[in-house]
Amino acid sequence: MKIKEVISSDKVDFSGIESSYFLIGLLSAFENRFQAMADRDMKVISWKQFFAIICINMCKESPTVKELAEIMGSSHQNVKQILLKLEKKGFVAITADENDKRKQRIVLTEFCREFCEKNDEMATDILGKMFIGISEEQLQITIQTIIQMEDNLKRLSEGKKFVDPK
Repeated sequence: MKIKEVISSDKVDFSGIESSYFLIGLLSAFENRFQAMADRDMKVISWKQFFAIICINMCKESPTVKELAEIMGSSHQNVKQILLKLEKKGFVAITADENDKRKQRIVLTEFCREFCEKNDEMATDILGKMFIGISEEQLQITIQTIIQMEDNLKRLSEGKKFVDPK
């Protein structure tokens, strides 16, 4: 069932739910649906594995596991498991840092680069279709909203006080 169908369904009652709670639920449900679709379409690797590759590729230098975990917003243990699966499939190499042998750096393999090149058109097509009817302004507002939510979440986890700017 699509999100719109769930919202308009007589099986669920969303009346009286605060917009903020609704948004969190909506984001979670969307992530689940997106991940299921991406996993189905990619076949070879999961969405979480592909997301790790995207994040590695955006780094100016090969990231450490800790750095990648911070970028992905996930735990060191979860990212390490994703990387071990990617390494087993030949997508990444985990190597010792040249300056500090205690650190492990993640490098994309040539096999990974070829995979990404072959699947780039499909990914671009899917994302293009997913954002049909959404203006750049809507995207920017959504991005800013999620960034502010992330900032608030960080403050919350650090036990900092809040001052509502409203």
